[in-house]
Amino acid sequence: MTSHAAPGQVSLVGAGPGAADLLTYRAWRAIARADVVVHDRLVPLEVLEDLGDDVEVIDVGKAPGRHKVPQDEINALLVRHARCGRRVVRLKGGDPFVFGRGGEEYAACVAAGVVVDVVPGVSSALAVPALAGVPLTHRGTTTAFHVVTAHTRTGEQELDDVAVACVTRRAATLVILMGVSSLPAIVARLLDAGAAPGTPVAIVEQGSTPDQRVTRVALDLAAKRADELGVRAPAVIVIGDVAADGLLEGVSDRGGEVVLGDARG
Repeated sequence: MTSHAAPGQVSLVGAGPGAADLLTYRAWRAIARADVVVHDRLVPLEVLEDLGDDVEVIDVGKAPGRHKVPQDEINALLVRHARCGRRVVRLKGGDPFVFGRGGEEYAACVAAGVVVDVVPGVSSALAVPALAGVPLTHRGTTTAFHVVTAHTRTGEQELDDVAVACVTRRAATLVILMGVSSLPAIVARLLDAGAAPGTPVAIVEQGSTPDQRVTRVALDLAAKRADELGVRAPAVIVIGDVAADGLLEGVSDRGGEVVLGDARG
């Protein structure tokens, strides 16, 4: 009688913004059952400490300007292990489908005939501002937000017209991921388009971790102040009236250091 190995599968798992206790219960279960874990750089590595010695852990993390493993090789890696009958967890920071290239990995698995599912994660775009006491929407202030990434394939930052209008018309909160190195260009673009120089900005570094730091500053001084303070990635940048200091009485950037710049209104 011929036996056949059970077919493997891939789970694209969101690891949340950085703190291990912000992973969902479904994410924990998927990791606990994995035969292989392929992880990014910005995931809480403590969630892997209790895995058995038979679980293969593969680091494919990407740092700014340096990709340890190209994306096409990551896709092939997932497919290869799944075809060997293994349960593969692709552990990604934030949510797999929010600037995480999860869609590309999902499509690669489907094209190869590999079973794939998605475990949503808490996106840093939502969680990091919240943990810093910055609501993306607030009654009487704004009822919408727009999320963009400042990291493109060419490495050049370009805000689209919708993003610019969010700030110049104060129509919505603008949330920028991976934007630290592009902050001078972002500020110049918005000011050139007519944004008010005093528009509030909040920059949250290392969100959800013990090293969280929040810098609040006016738009026209944001790049200068960030440079003076040595602001570093990973960070989430929030631009709009919701970033004003004191908007929420009794809430003051819980869980980390607070730095105030010139917050002209």
